[in-house]
This record gives sequence, C-alpha cells and structure tokens, in this order.
Amino acid sequence: MTIDRRTITRLRESLYKNTKDIKEVKEKIKVKEARPSIKKGNNEIPVRKAVINPNFANKTVLTDSTWHYVELFLKEQKENEALNYWYQAENFFRATQSLDMLSKPLTSYYCFLNATKALLTFRKVGYNLKHGVSGESSSGRVNLQNEIISIYPRGVLSGLCNYLRESITTPKENYTLKDILYNLEYIHRAYNMTYTNQPELFIPVEEIRFVHDKDRKVGWLEAVLEPQYSNQATISKLEGYSLDNYYNNSDFYVIRRNKTFNWDAPRNAPTATSLDNFKSYYFKNRRNLRYIFSPNKLWYIKRSNLTNGIINRSTLTLTFAAMHRLSEMSRYDPNTLDKHLSNTAGWLISEFITKSAFQFIDMISSEITGDDFRVTGFRT
Repeated sequence: MTIDRRTITRLRESLYKNTKDIKEVKEKIKVKEARPSIKKGNNEIPVRKAVINPNFANKTVLTDSTWHYVELFLKEQKENEALNYWYQAENFFRATQSLDMLSKPLTSYYCFLNATKALLTFRKVGYNLKHGVSGESSSGRVNLQNEIISIYPRGVLSGLCNYLRESITTPKENYTLKDILYNLEYIHRAYNMTYTNQPELFIPVEEIRFVHDKDRKVGWLEAVLEPQYSNQATISKLEGYSLDNYYNNSDFYVIRRNKTFNWDAPRNAPTATSLDNFKSYYFKNRRNLRYIFSPNKLWYIKRSNLTNGIINRSTLTLTFAAMHRLSEMSRYDPNTLDKHLSNTAGWLISEFITKSAFQFIDMISSEITGDDFRVTGFRT
C-alpha cells in the first residue's frame, strides 16, 4: 500500500503533537525537588519552639518531663535563684494534678507565676514583684464576655511581656476572658465547638521551614498546608502568604511568606549580616507561628486579617492572664467559677484549666533552655 506525502505529513504532525502533549503532562505531574532549607554548616536552621533565644544547633530533647532537664540546666548555669522558682513551680504543678476543677486554677496560676520568675531571673529581665494583672466581673449574666482582665505596665506579667518584646499601653490594657481563650491555639477546637459563629483563627500546617534561593541570595518561610486546607479560600485567610507555583500543588498546597530576607551563604557558611537578617526575620514571623504541646508536631499559622477578637500577644502572656482571673475566682468567688463551669462554656474552661499547664511549662522550658522538647517513644 502506498501512502502519499500529505498523509505522511499529517502522521508526523500528529506524532509531534502527541509527543509534545505527553511531555507537557509529564512536566505537570513531575514532583519537583523541594527548595533547599537554609543551613549553617551541615545543620538546617529550623523553626523552633523558643521565640526569643532559640538554640538552632541542638537536636530535639526527648523526655517525658522537662522539669528535671531544666533543673539540671539551671544547676549547670549556677542559677540558684531561678532554680528555687523552678522548684516552686514544679511543686505547684504536681499539687494541681490531685485537685478538683474548682481548686486547680489557684495552684496552676502559682505554678505559672514561679515558672515565669525562673525565666525572667535566668534571662536577667527586671520585673516588679506585683503580679501585673487583675480581673473583675462586669454586671450582667455569668459568661466569659463579662469577665474583664487588665494587664498593667508593672509586674511579673509585664516582665514577661518585656522579655517577649510586647509593649503595654499605660495605664492598663483590658481584654475579655472570652477573647483571650479565642486566641489560644491549644484549646481552639474546644472554643470553636462552643462558639460556632466565630471563624477559625489558626490554620494547621504539616511542615514549616526556612528555604532560600541560592542565585537570588534571599530566604523566606515556607509551609505545607494540610490537604483539607489546600484551597484558595485558605490562602485568602493568610495575609502576607501566597501559593508557591514552583511546586506541583496538586495533592496539597505549598505556601510561602511573601516577604524575604537577604541570605548569602556560600557552601552553607552564612555571612554575619545574613545571620542578623535571619534573626530579625525569624522573630517577626515566629510571633504568628503557634504550636500545640503534643507527641506530634502540630504547628499553626495565626491569622491576622480578622477585625474582631484578635489579640496581638503571645500564648504565654494570654495563658498567664487568663489563669490569673480564674485563680481569683477560685480563691475569692468559687461560686461564680462553679457557675462558669456549669454554663455553656464549661467544657471550654475545663479544657483550658487541664491543658494550659502542660502547654505553658513546655513553652517556658524552651524559652529558658532554647531547646525543643518531645515526649519519648516517637520518631522526630
């Protein structure tokens, strides 16, 4: 059978088109190699639990309790005054475990107070001996919206704010207990189940790291969204982030912080200026990254584009303030605390009282030592 020249041309064109289409499909489904993480020497510089003094070189510490680890750390540093506060905090922590829900806030608060003093003493942050926080119930029904908490420019809580580089407006700043609990990531699921009309404030991420472009000599923050959050609606909630089109983004989204920092690190030897740039970038972005104390890595990005309910303060500050208000009720007005616990938000308050001690001490332990902690028996 003879095939004319025109048919041959059509077959060649069809073959070329099919080859081109196959190539394009392969390019689309091709899994690109991840962007390189920023490193110093052979060690990746990761996102750490500590906000102010992270130790990027140490591996994660595996322990079922940070109490003894921090004790040994402070002994090695010959910080006897801080150590005494740490001992007090541990004693109040252990006493709390055997108390009922009406009594737990009192000893929990004194655990937080002494742990904070240990941190401030070790880090040489001056503070007034007053607590720096007070609370009162406004008139009306017993609910979280009517529990008012005031933070003052002087006191232990003020010292914690100074350490975390959070300013306090004179003469005081007022918040509701409801808004404070809304801003705590470790009870956010309980909050959203209690108050179903408010949007989620924390977006979960499966992986979060600092990456860089060697040719452009810039670095930035990168995060992987969980599959169920991998959509344009989620990205629109995260101000200052965008989809990274370098990746395939078919099964899950990889997002990036739009702002970058200069990073010049030939053979993973960053310049002194690059390290300074990174430290500044780290603090600015770490403030809106939150984690939940857990056997697993549970990191979240806190939204900043909501007009109601957002408090621009750290988890440590807000946990301290909320527990102080509950401790006041536990000590002076247990009947009102009992009404809160029996009210529609009772489970939320119980979750806060139960979980806050573990979260707070894990965070304080990281700020004192600079290390990350995970419970034993899990792969890091």
